[in-house]
Amino acid sequence: MSVRTKIKHLPCTKSLHRISRLRHRHCHLNGNGNSIPAEDPHSLLKEDPLEILSNLWIKTFSQPQNPFTNLTGFLSKLDLWVLAYQRTYAHFTGSFPPRNALQSHVLSDLLSLRNTVIRGNFLWHTKIRQIIRGPNEVPITDQLSRRQLQSILTSKTPPFQDFVVQQALLMIFEPIFEPRFSSKSHAFRPGRNPHTVIRTIRSNFAGYLWFLKADISEVLDNVDVDVVMASLEKAIKDKKVLSLVKSGLKASRQGEGDEDEKDCRKRKKGQTKKRILNENEPRPDPYWLRTFFDFAPQEAAKIPNYGGCGILSPLLANVCLNELDHMMEQKTVEFFRPCERDTIWKYSMDDGCHNPAWPEFVPSSGKDKTRKMDFIRYGGHFLVGIRGPRQDAVETRKEIIEFCEKILGVRLDNSKIEIEHISRGIQFLDHIICRRVIYPTLRYTASGGNIVSENGVGTLLSVSASLQQCIRQFRKLKLVKGDRDPEPLPCTPMLYSGQAHTNSQMNKFLETMADWFRYADNRRKVVGFCAYVVRSSLAKLYAARYRLKSRAKVYKIASRDLSRPLREHTNNSAPEYSDLLRMGLVDAIEGVQFSHMSSIPSCDYTPFPRNWIPDHEKVLHEYINLQEPKVFYQLHKSVKQHGICLPQDEISHIVWQYKTLGVRSLSQKLCGDKGMENAYEKVMVASS
Repeated sequence: MSVRTKIKHLPCTKSLHRISRLRHRHCHLNGNGNSIPAEDPHSLLKEDPLEILSNLWIKTFSQPQNPFTNLTGFLSKLDLWVLAYQRTYAHFTGSFPPRNALQSHVLSDLLSLRNTVIRGNFLWHTKIRQIIRGPNEVPITDQLSRRQLQSILTSKTPPFQDFVVQQALLMIFEPIFEPRFSSKSHAFRPGRNPHTVIRTIRSNFAGYLWFLKADISEVLDNVDVDVVMASLEKAIKDKKVLSLVKSGLKASRQGEGDEDEKDCRKRKKGQTKKRILNENEPRPDPYWLRTFFDFAPQEAAKIPNYGGCGILSPLLANVCLNELDHMMEQKTVEFFRPCERDTIWKYSMDDGCHNPAWPEFVPSSGKDKTRKMDFIRYGGHFLVGIRGPRQDAVETRKEIIEFCEKILGVRLDNSKIEIEHISRGIQFLDHIICRRVIYPTLRYTASGGNIVSENGVGTLLSVSASLQQCIRQFRKLKLVKGDRDPEPLPCTPMLYSGQAHTNSQMNKFLETMADWFRYADNRRKVVGFCAYVVRSSLAKLYAARYRLKSRAKVYKIASRDLSRPLREHTNNSAPEYSDLLRMGLVDAIEGVQFSHMSSIPSCDYTPFPRNWIPDHEKVLHEYINLQEPKVFYQLHKSVKQHGICLPQDEISHIVWQYKTLGVRSLSQKLCGDKGMENAYEKVMVASS
């Protein structure tokens, strides 16, 4: 045997190879070919990443239209990469790791990942030779077999390092594009949600007769790479960052075929095994949360995913659809034609002649009416309200179809953009937008108290929850059967859970449903129906579990809200529930909420401003205004003119008045409407 063969079979050979790989990993060559040790990652952590991002938000909101030419400078800061790793770690494990708890090899891997991205050598979907691995991933040390290699390459889960890069890009892109986005867009943005859409519709969409309900969710499923890049290039001029995003978009096209082939394979029944979670692996979502997610409306159920871009995809979708938002905003300004004979919008588009807190009273008769249009979008669905003839709605639909085909590269037909009248009701985000016509009830004794005439004199905008859609969702979950008269079914997924755990799970579900329908006019009706279905489903479940045969017996023992303990008749020797509860061996049983209609909260009619913006944008605008010298000079001038003093001076003045004029109430009684000086003199004379 040769010397080379003996050395190859020594037990320490593998460790020597690992040491050599680590040494080459942490060193690089300079121009003369000499090895230079890599930088120490601890020496590069000099700044606070939150302060860096805060300054970026302030800069972008103060100058929203200026393009960014050097984003590589932000990507070169290791502090941002550490924050991106912390957020990705929290997404995978459920716990946010402190910065000082990160190990040195993690910082070295982050430094290597940063250098790879800056040099333009980063490759998406690299699952074998990863620069940094997730907290639950085991490093590959031994040689893989062909089957193991094939399973790794064909897995749908992207590598951990892709999530870190996506998070780093998202933290930089979000403050750049947020001031550029339209206020009519509410999806995938901080501070905006479906509730803001419902409140905006209630406040701004009263008085419209025709509605365009459009579905352009094809943009969320598949988008042309050139369209995305053209939209990004308007705000970003950094070629390295643009090439990184473009490579991520193209990487998604290469992995789609393998995933489709794997989805076609069907697993046989009975072969699924229970998997034991690792120490750092997060627990799956509870039953109540999965059930609530199944109630997601069609407009909010679809989240864009462009493959390699991952969590960056919703932002890219908004960047593409931002062109449509600005086109519709310009269209609404051009379409507006005020009329002084109308009751609303006589002079301007922002005419606040009515109370936005309640449904608006709008006349339903009259020839001269103001022509106005409004627009709102959530994801790949948008709603256009038009006050005018139907021909205006047809022309607007034609312009939208032409714009989407020319700019977005999406061909739409008339079925994707429906024209509906307000009298039929428009369903958007599982809420029905309709109007209630107000009739005068003129009764006369001569006619026997019958109504003489019914002429519509006005309408009220109504935003109510769709009860039929709620029944369909319950039917998909197999909690009810039937459509017109639904019958509750037992909640079989909670068959092996205790009564306390089952009630607490369904209470959380009912609380989230009550919050989801918070701004619906029929909130009590819908939440009461959900509570009835849940309570009846649990009663049937408990009747089967405890062998009580019917729901009536369950209600008789456990009461209407199912708060009293149930137990099997065959186990009479078991200790009482009160004794077990006192010893801490069982959990307290919560009653099912909303068992009475009076306990259900009513609709929330809190006023919503017409030009509403989120709180973080208000803070940014106020901070930017305070940084300008002109604004600060005007504030200082107004303080001098109006004699406004500091809070400390105001408090000291109040305390001094209390000490010297402590009998102010008595003096006011004595003086009546006279001045305080005469009252003070009378009080002093009376006291002497």
